[in-house]
Amino acid sequence: MRRRLPLLQDQGFAQRPAIAKEVVFDDRGRTGRRRPGDPGIANVMVSNGRDIVRTAADGSWSLPVAEGDSLFVIKPPSWTTPIGFGGIPRFSRLHQPHGTPGDIDYRFAGVAPTGPLPASIDFALRRQEERRDFEALLFTDTQPENAVELAYLRDDIVAGAIGSNAAFGINHGDVMFDDLSLYERYLDILGTTGMPWHHCPGNHDINSEASDDRFSRETWKRFFGPRHYAFQYAGATFVILDNVAYLGHNPGSATSGQYRGMIGERQLQFVRNLLANLPPDDLIVLSMHIPLVTYHSPDNPSDTTVDRRALMELLSHRQHTVSFSGHMHMTEHHYLDAKEGFWGREPHHHHVLTAASGSWWSGPNTPNGIPLAHSCDGSPNGFHVLSVDGNKYSTRFVPSSKTPAAQLRIFVDGPHRRIGGEAGRNAAAVHRSLHQIPADAIEACEVVANIFDGGPRTRVAFEIADVTMQRVWMQRAASVDPFIVDVFAAHKAALKSWVEPVPSSHVWKGRLPANLKPGAHRVLVRAWDEYGREHASHMVIEVTARKSNSPV
Repeated sequence: MRRRLPLLQDQGFAQRPAIAKEVVFDDRGRTGRRRPGDPGIANVMVSNGRDIVRTAADGSWSLPVAEGDSLFVIKPPSWTTPIGFGGIPRFSRLHQPHGTPGDIDYRFAGVAPTGPLPASIDFALRRQEERRDFEALLFTDTQPENAVELAYLRDDIVAGAIGSNAAFGINHGDVMFDDLSLYERYLDILGTTGMPWHHCPGNHDINSEASDDRFSRETWKRFFGPRHYAFQYAGATFVILDNVAYLGHNPGSATSGQYRGMIGERQLQFVRNLLANLPPDDLIVLSMHIPLVTYHSPDNPSDTTVDRRALMELLSHRQHTVSFSGHMHMTEHHYLDAKEGFWGREPHHHHVLTAASGSWWSGPNTPNGIPLAHSCDGSPNGFHVLSVDGNKYSTRFVPSSKTPAAQLRIFVDGPHRRIGGEAGRNAAAVHRSLHQIPADAIEACEVVANIFDGGPRTRVAFEIADVTMQRVWMQRAASVDPFIVDVFAAHKAALKSWVEPVPSSHVWKGRLPANLKPGAHRVLVRAWDEYGREHASHMVIEVTARKSNSPV
């Protein structure tokens, strides 16, 4: 039997405020409806998307609400909300009496009229145990374009998340690649993980027919709820933001169909009010789709957040903050300081996450029928795990199910790899030549390491076991990954038209010693990541007596 999806909610934009009120209650019967004897819960935060109030001793609250606003409870520690289809938390109510406007021909259905504001808006909470140390899954850019790619997501990413001990997951947007009719099947698949899931809206999750940002999330609201909100788990507060500002479908306008990264005053005020209600030592975790900053296109307003400085200023008095985003289909770590408006003792850490879809589910097929989908910066597609202990955190990268569970790739680059031209060589020939080096090419060769989740605070070095030498520290280089150059060149027909290698922020290089003698040598590469953890990998290289211009 086909399951009916619950009508969920969003915030929208305020007009003619009314007063909404009622109670946050202990749902002891686990029905989602308040029964006689279910007590109210004091001191719980409730919001209309901008203002925040705390419940009274009997659980009561009141807030102004305008058409298009969402009212929602901010889940407190050691409580949970009811969970709906696909693991979506049920914690909000939309006030959109007339529903999605009928004067726009939406391709995908929006929300039905919610009718007048009800006399009672009760939010249910249920007790749950929450450890101080816990984990959360971080997805981004799952982005299937069609039903076939949704099956890739199912088998390559979601199946790999099943059995995790994570308390919940967050998808950082571009849940779909424009076809919003796939949301229902996506949620059905996601629900097999058995955990709650939170979602940030992406630029490919827009109702593109909307004339402005106000009604650009009508389908999103129906499936996922508010465009921005917050929840707490143990000692951490998580803030879900929508920083994709749609400029609208306005034929004839130069900006028609475009968007930019912007948080906006309403969400900034929500964050301001939220922080005023939190202890100063709590960990604050912010999730959004478009990066605050990016190495790849730092001046593009569609790839960065134009009002990030205002957000950083709000966070500056906090010692424990971190933020996550997606959008770029590459992995980046940034540390934002006073130049970006963050005046804290330590820079604010902003982590651009690896895309679950990698190169948009393209590339040569692997033996299990799923495209290789390596990202354009050379990382495998996959997801991240956030580990929290009190107000401390770390992340780790998890490659997709079809990829070996490695954290780095190493090889030797030099003239020997380029013999015959990259585009004209098959993958087997490329691989055979990588670690077989003519003696006269040694001085021009480099050890190359792609540390898949590396960043500015990662350190990398190599050692050669049978050569008397000290550890060679490698240098971070903003360059393309030579491995992905060869893979993409050998399988161009399997790639989507826009997919090409791009400079990576997590490639390190170090020169091979010129005194390597002919024969086989064992090379050890060691990396210490952003959190001080060590990762290592070996390779064997052969120095041959043949000349550089001889065939492989």
